[in-house]
Amino acid sequence: MSQPQYPTPVLTLNNLTVSYRQHPALQHISGQLLQGSLTAVVGPNGAGKSTLLKSIAGILHGQAYAPTGSLPPVQLHLPQQAVAYLPQQSELDRSFPMDVRDCVLLGLWGRTGAWGTATAAMLSQVAHALHTVGLQGFERRTVGSLSTGQLQRVLFARLMVQDAPLILLDEPFNAVDAKTTHSLLALVQRWHLQGRTVLAVLHDDAVVHAHFPHTLLLARTCIAWGPTAQVLTPDHWARARAMAEAWDEQAALCTV
Repeated sequence: MSQPQYPTPVLTLNNLTVSYRQHPALQHISGQLLQGSLTAVVGPNGAGKSTLLKSIAGILHGQAYAPTGSLPPVQLHLPQQAVAYLPQQSELDRSFPMDVRDCVLLGLWGRTGAWGTATAAMLSQVAHALHTVGLQGFERRTVGSLSTGQLQRVLFARLMVQDAPLILLDEPFNAVDAKTTHSLLALVQRWHLQGRTVLAVLHDDAVVHAHFPHTLLLARTCIAWGPTAQVLTPDHWARARAMAEAWDEQAALCTV
C-alpha cells in the first residue's frame, strides 16, 4: 500500500515579531506556507503586510525576532536564493538608466553574478518572458519611459526568468489597468499550477475571493489564516478594523 502524501512546508513563521525603532510592526505571527499554496495577505493600512514579505525575503530594515524559544522567527525550508520578491513600484527608482532587457536579466543575477556575461540561452529566456507578458520589441526601451502597467509586466518577466519556487508579491496589481491585471493574474495561476508557492499582498477582496484559495488576515497580529471563505468573514474584518483604530504610534516602546 502506498503511503499518503502530505503537503511540504516551504516556510514556517515561529512567533515572528518585528519592530521599527522599538515600536511593533508585527507581533506573534506563527504558521506555515505549504508547497504549491496560493495565499493572499490582506488587512487594514499599516497592518504589517509589506513588513511580513520583507521579513521573509530577508531585506527587512527593522528588528525581527522570536520573543521565546530557540527556533528562528522566519524559517525557510529552501535556500534564500530560491525566493523571488516583487516590491511595490513606489519603492523602485525609475530614473535609473536601465533598459527593459537588462531589468529582466537581473532575475538571472544568481547565475551570472556581478561580472558574469549573459549567455545566448539566458537572452532567449528573457525574450520568451517578455513575449509572454506582451512586451516583445520593448527590449531597448528604458524602464523610466514605461507606463505603470508596462513596468509591472517587466517585473513579472523578471520573476519568470528567476524561476523561484517561492514568490512574494507586494501589491502586484496596484494602479494597474484591468487588462494588465487580468493577464498578470493568469501568470500567477500558471505558477500555482506549476507547484510554486505564491504569497501576495492584495487590497481587492473580489480578486482574493476569485483567485486565492487561502488568505492571511493581518492587523499587526494574525486575525485569521486559512481557506479564504473562512478567513474573510464580517466578524474577522470587524476585529481587524477595531484593532487598527486602536493603534497608537506614540505608545510605550516594545520590549517583548
